[in-house]
Amino acid sequence: MTTSITATAVGDATGEQPAPVRRHRGWRRWRPVVLPVVGFVLALVLLSPYIVMLLDALRPSADVVATPTTFLPRHWRFSSFGDVLSDDRFLNWLKTSLLVAGVSTAIVLVAAVPAAYFTARYRFPGRTLFLFLVLVTQMFSPTSLVVGIYREFFDLSLVNTYQAIILTNAAFNLAFAVWILHGFFSAVPKDVEDAAHLDGCSKFGTLWRVMLPLTKPGLVTAVVFTFIAAWNEYVVALTLMQDDSRKPLTVGINSYVTGYQQNWDLLFAASIIAIVPVVVLFAAIEKHLVGGLTAGSVK
Repeated sequence: MTTSITATAVGDATGEQPAPVRRHRGWRRWRPVVLPVVGFVLALVLLSPYIVMLLDALRPSADVVATPTTFLPRHWRFSSFGDVLSDDRFLNWLKTSLLVAGVSTAIVLVAAVPAAYFTARYRFPGRTLFLFLVLVTQMFSPTSLVVGIYREFFDLSLVNTYQAIILTNAAFNLAFAVWILHGFFSAVPKDVEDAAHLDGCSKFGTLWRVMLPLTKPGLVTAVVFTFIAAWNEYVVALTLMQDDSRKPLTVGINSYVTGYQQNWDLLFAASIIAIVPVVVLFAAIEKHLVGGLTAGSVK
C-alpha cells in the first residue's frame, strides 16, 4: 500500500499519469472510431449471404455456376425480378404463403390468449401437468412427425389443401405462444384486474380492455415468431401440398432449378422477394418486439 501511494505521489509530482490511467484515456479516445468499425464489419459478415444472393440474382444463370467465379457479375441482368413478379406461379406461391402464415397466426392468437390467461390467473387440478405438456410439445420436430401427420390428413381427405398446412403450422406454434403469453399475464398485478371488476368490467371485458393492452409486447412477440415460423416452414408443406399452384414460396421456388432447367437467377430473385414481407413486418413492430423480449429482465 505504501508503494502504491508513493507511485501515485511521484506521478503527481512529475505531472505524468500512471500507466493504467493513460491506457484508459487512450481507449476512450479511440472508442468512437473502433466501435463503429467493428459494428460495420460484423453487420457486413451477417449480410454477406444476402449480398451474394442479390448479386447472383443480377447475373445471368449461366454465370452463377461458371468458373472461375467473380464477385461482381460479368454481365448485369436486371430483368430477373420483373420476370419473377410476372410469373403467375410465383404469385400463387406468394398468395399461399401469405394465406397460410396469416391464418395460422390468427388461429394461434385466438387459442393462446384465453389458454395463457386462464392458466396464469386460475389454479385448477392438472394445471402444472397442462403447462408441462405444452412445454413437451416444443421438443418434437415436424420432421420426425411428418409421416404421422401425412397419414392423419390422408384419412381426413385433407392432403393437398390449405387447411392441412394451416392447422399444422398453428399446432406447432401454439405452445410457444401460450408459454410467452402466460409469463406476461402472470406479471400483471392482480390488483389491476380487481380494479377493473370494481368498475363494472366483466371477465371478458377485463381481458380485452385491460390485460391485452398491458401485454401488447408479448402479443407482438408471439405474432412475429408465429408468422415467421409459418412463413419459413418447408418439410410439412413439401409433404402435404402436391399441387404446384398451391405450394408456398419455400417449396415453390425450387421449381426454378430442376434436372431439366436451371434458372439460378430467378431462384435468387424469388428468394430476395420472399424476404421482403418478413422484413416489413419486423420493421413495422420492431419497437414492440424489443420490449417483449426484454420485459421482465430487470426490476
